[in-house]
Amino acid sequence: MRLSPRTACQTTIIALLSLGALGGCASRGEQDGENDPFRPTNRTIFSGNLFLDRHALRPVARAYADDVPHGVRGGIHNFLSNLDAPVILINDLAQGNVSRGWNTTERFVINTTVGGLGVFEVADGWGMPYHNADFGQTLGVWGVSPGPDVQLPLFGFSNLRDAGGRVVDAFLNPLSVASAGTSNAAIVALNVTKSGLGMVDGRARMLPVTDQVERNSLDEYATLTSLYSQNRTAFVKDGKAGFVQPEAARIMARNAAIGQTGNGAD
Repeated sequence: MRLSPRTACQTTIIALLSLGALGGCASRGEQDGENDPFRPTNRTIFSGNLFLDRHALRPVARAYADDVPHGVRGGIHNFLSNLDAPVILINDLAQGNVSRGWNTTERFVINTTVGGLGVFEVADGWGMPYHNADFGQTLGVWGVSPGPDVQLPLFGFSNLRDAGGRVVDAFLNPLSVASAGTSNAAIVALNVTKSGLGMVDGRARMLPVTDQVERNSLDEYATLTSLYSQNRTAFVKDGKAGFVQPEAARIMARNAAIGQTGNGAD
């Protein structure tokens, strides 16, 4: 089963880790104290989140990653990602990214129909790659600064802008809105299942990152705060660029960069 491309978040963090950025992140996090005026409170909340993660969420996520077949996990991830398409579309349009919005619409229609309600990632193979978007990114695209770092109970790392964006995204999600306004057991169950599975799936996918941070970082809080900040900065830049390149165009661009297009060498 073909999986959709990963979001900028995980890609950026893994790249930073692979480049050996852990040692520098800890010291850098302390130097960036001006963006963390609530550090004592944030660290306290982080400690509580870490306790819950180590004793509840992480063991479940590790069992999920170890015991559920890869293809099944891929299908679940694809299905959950497809349910997020309406929120992504709204944010694409709010950012003025019409081409991205059309790409999101095409992906949703194709993966929902041909892809069996999103279980199979079909659109990416047809030249419509996945991208993410949220209201925190939308605010960043329109020039709103991140504001101070905040540590959210249960949800973890954020900043003032992105924390507000998380609330707006919840109200933009048709499934959440429908679930809150109905007594239909099926809709409520779908929303609860999406939230629970999404949390486990997301945590399972971050296990390689957090395991490496735990092994190598002198200060997990400072390291993860720095990585989150760098990652969100890159995410906002991605939204400002507003360009979705089909797979064929990406391959052509890559080949052109290394001189292998046209009549270049075989």
